[in-house]
Amino acid sequence: MAGFTLPSDLELQALSVLYSEGPTTVATVLSAMPDGKERAYTTILSVMQSLERKGLVKAQRDGRAYVYRPIKSQESIVAPLAKDFVQNAFGGSIGSAILLLLSSGVLTPEEKLAVQSELTKHKAMAAKKKTKKKAPAKKATKKPAKKAAKKPAKKAAKKPAKKAAKKPAKKAAKKKTAKRKTAKKAAKRKTAKKATKKKAAKKKAAKKAAKKKPAKKKAAKKKATKKATKKRR
Repeated sequence: MAGFTLPSDLELQALSVLYSEGPTTVATVLSAMPDGKERAYTTILSVMQSLERKGLVKAQRDGRAYVYRPIKSQESIVAPLAKDFVQNAFGGSIGSAILLLLSSGVLTPEEKLAVQSELTKHKAMAAKKKTKKKAPAKKATKKPAKKAAKKPAKKAAKKPAKKAAKKPAKKAAKKKTAKRKTAKKAAKRKTAKKATKKKAAKKKAAKKAAKKKPAKKKAAKKKATKKATKKRR
């Protein structure tokens, strides 16, 4: 939608003069109106003042006269009007409107070149739109299908199998190491008991030996005294 009040047909003619001639006076607009009808100076003056109120032109004093210049671009003003015209008169068919316009007059060489360049731009834009539309279709058909088919299958096939195979093996290995540790502790306890038994046996033997030595000494003394008494006799 246009952000301004659209001009009337007569105002559009006055604007077309400003776009072709540049900033100019009311007198120049009056002499250059496209339809060539005779009008009073005051009529064109009121047209220019109306365009100024609508915010489409701006007046600047130059001596005794006022010079008017357009504020909005020609495209911004004409585009909404052209869309309405094509929609209402041709049912929205741009091609039909262009063909009718071409048949109603003769194009200058410059205008023909401008039309041809616009047609090539239009073809390029249409080709880009087609390629953009096709690219999302490939992504939607191929990539999500692969992801949905392969990744969950891999996860379902590999990860649970690994977990199921590794966890019992780890538990069995931990149990074996625990049994080995308990067996080592039991063996250490047995060796410690044997060592204590040997020490106790050595102590007993030492005590017995200590008891026998005094008895042997006494027996030796007795023998020695007996021999001495026999000699004296």
